[in-house]
Amino acid sequence: MELYREAIDYLNAYGISPVTEEEMVDSDLLQDVFAEETEWVSHSPLQTEPGLPSTPTIDSPDDLLQKRMVVLKGILISEEIYLTELETLLTPMKALRAAAGTSQPVLSTEQVQTVFYQIPELRDLHKDFCTSLRTRLQPEKVMDPQSQRDLGREEGPDIQLNQAEHYLSVGDLFLKFVNQLGVYRGFIDNYENAVEIVQKCMQSDQRFRTLAESMMSSKGSDNVKTKYTFEALLYKPLDRVMKTTLVLHDLLKHTPPDHPDSITLQEALRLTSSFLSGVNERSQCKRSVMLSRGERRQLLRDGFVVDVFESGHNLRHLFLYTDMLLCAKLTSAGRQAQYRFCWYLPLVGLKLHWAAENLPSSEYQMKISKTRAKMHQLKQALQQHMKGGKVSVFCAVDRLRRKFEECEIWLLTNTPSFTLELHSTSGKSHTIRLFSLFDLNEWKEAIEKQSGNCIETVPPDLLSVTGSCIKLRMTQQPPLNCIRSNESANICGSLYVIVQSACGLQHPSSAYVCVEVDGFEFYERRKQTCLSAFSVTPQWDEELVFQVDGAQQLFLVFVSQNENDTQHDIVGRAVLNLDPDNMFKKWKKVTCSLGQVDVTLSIKYVPHPLEPPSSSPLVQEPVFCVPIEQVAMHESVLVPHIVRSCVEEVERRGLNEEGIYRISGASSEIQALKHAFNTNYREAVSKLRSVDVNAVSGTLKLYFRELPLPLIPCEQFKELSDALDIADPYLRADSMLTLLQDLPDVNRNTLLFLLHHLRRVAERKEENKMSLSNLATVFGPSLLRPPVARVDISQEVEVQVQVIFLYLQCQNLPEALLTKHLDIDELET
Repeated sequence: MELYREAIDYLNAYGISPVTEEEMVDSDLLQDVFAEETEWVSHSPLQTEPGLPSTPTIDSPDDLLQKRMVVLKGILISEEIYLTELETLLTPMKALRAAAGTSQPVLSTEQVQTVFYQIPELRDLHKDFCTSLRTRLQPEKVMDPQSQRDLGREEGPDIQLNQAEHYLSVGDLFLKFVNQLGVYRGFIDNYENAVEIVQKCMQSDQRFRTLAESMMSSKGSDNVKTKYTFEALLYKPLDRVMKTTLVLHDLLKHTPPDHPDSITLQEALRLTSSFLSGVNERSQCKRSVMLSRGERRQLLRDGFVVDVFESGHNLRHLFLYTDMLLCAKLTSAGRQAQYRFCWYLPLVGLKLHWAAENLPSSEYQMKISKTRAKMHQLKQALQQHMKGGKVSVFCAVDRLRRKFEECEIWLLTNTPSFTLELHSTSGKSHTIRLFSLFDLNEWKEAIEKQSGNCIETVPPDLLSVTGSCIKLRMTQQPPLNCIRSNESANICGSLYVIVQSACGLQHPSSAYVCVEVDGFEFYERRKQTCLSAFSVTPQWDEELVFQVDGAQQLFLVFVSQNENDTQHDIVGRAVLNLDPDNMFKKWKKVTCSLGQVDVTLSIKYVPHPLEPPSSSPLVQEPVFCVPIEQVAMHESVLVPHIVRSCVEEVERRGLNEEGIYRISGASSEIQALKHAFNTNYREAVSKLRSVDVNAVSGTLKLYFRELPLPLIPCEQFKELSDALDIADPYLRADSMLTLLQDLPDVNRNTLLFLLHHLRRVAERKEENKMSLSNLATVFGPSLLRPPVARVDISQEVEVQVQVIFLYLQCQNLPEALLTKHLDIDELET
């Protein structure tokens, strides 16, 4: 009842006679502030959102506004006291950190970091909130002078204060504060470790015990010194965050329905309830569950997944215990959330297999696109209604929010994702779908780690275990972005990511990087690079462009593939925070550690209003029979992906193939690859790995042959022909290189890329029987064409072959650039 005592002191200080505790027993205010926290029960997010606490009926609006001001001032006083306590807790940190470097440390550097973990951040968070709230509560800040004078003239002096109080808006401050409550997550997870260090050091070190037992803090308006123990101060943040919901509930109760803060405070209450419920459940996750034979079972991880079964798929809550996986359905009976058992699998001998899900039919893609477009419209309408802030639109806002949530849940359940197959030694199998490759990797690692530690299986009491899920769960809501309302901390616009290269692989392999962003799912949130060549230092130089709305994080997953294309292994993952205050309009180079591999990428962010997503599915632009500069521009590269992919595959398994590029592959396979490159690039790359290598080389030749304009423009045919007639070999080579440099950027770099590849092929001519002359004969007519066809083509063919042959023989042939030069702002490691 400490907060109650503080309120009594506050009323006495202002000459107000408070009622006794006995008189307050039946008071709504007392019941709201000191309600038992553990009785709060969240509601299922899959059902209709339960009504938020309604504003109580009161006799006088003036009284309600006055109570609201009292509540706000009480919150401010409480915040100021809490800040003083945090400052007191931080007082010895600097000295302890300095002593850690001496010969007689009180605490080690690591112990100091653990004991004070996240406390400075909490202090800064509450200091900002307290300062902003104090500024708003200053009388002159309630309403601008002109508005006060106008109200005084129109409605009289008695109404002026009441209107000024009604004009006061603080909801945005609370919403901003609630959206930063994540700072408490690290403190709560670290709390037990910090207390353990404090307790041990108090027993072993007299100096620390003296310090920890006599922490003095100023309290109240008269700055009376209060004595605390270190451990008591360390508990203050834990106690404080758990009361946030009650504070918001109390403030909302005394806010009129037509007040500008009403809707904002309800949103803040929704968010803080979700966060604190998760914290509460997470803090209990270490409580063990008693099994039928006396062993202990503990919850290690839980979250929402899509459960796939014969007749369909549904959103389910998955629980990973120390000895089993439990899948349950979250339901709502009245106002009480409950779980119903679906299935379970023991961890002993559990085998996992993951794969990307196949693309849906065109009709289903159309439905996904229409749902995304509908979500975008709902969000626009929701924002428009929220600006009004009137109680008359609250019902409309609630309906829009429910529709928005339904659309997002549908997308989570139906959008193609990654599947994880679970095979038990008992013969039972289940398949779940995860919303991202990053999530799948986290689940896969957690399950494999625990199944490796699990030696025996104890048959569970399914009824009691399922019933305990409500108390033990750590996650209570699906990963919905529609519940987030504060977008000031998010980015909106175009996010460009160029994945350049990687190093650190222990063995050669082909690899790709999957890049995912969070935020609203109006646009594609997941893209991946093409498969690299078989190497220990894969290189992509591939640009991925995201249209992002509400993004806060970028997820990277590195996947390697063995030489036989039979197994994909997730090597590592990483997360990059997208801070809109520190984002950049110039390219920024970043090196990220993904497990054993370091990946280098460049990022650029351009904020701008986004166009509504199309209600039609995106159709891949064709690459065959399209001008090469158009293909390169669409892919944001200097060498089209089809050229790079075919070349890398030939170098992977075709350098030893006799007659490579001379022997044609099966026409059916070449046409199938052509169709795949025109419609689904990912499918095409996958096909490249399985078809005959001569079909791959044939596809590359076909691409150059079907270019509307040749790689070497027709206008240069005459100049190149004249250069061939130069007798001096050095002057001839210089002239040829000059003409090559005059080619357009895409043409020049694609030609250079191909020429270097053909030289590597010729290096193995003893095995593949393809010399530089043979390769020039194959590619010359496709790469260079005369401006006008002539009757005698023998001379033209000779020019075509000789030009390519001379380029292949050049000793100082420049290297190709795969992407345009980036204007890199700075380098991060």
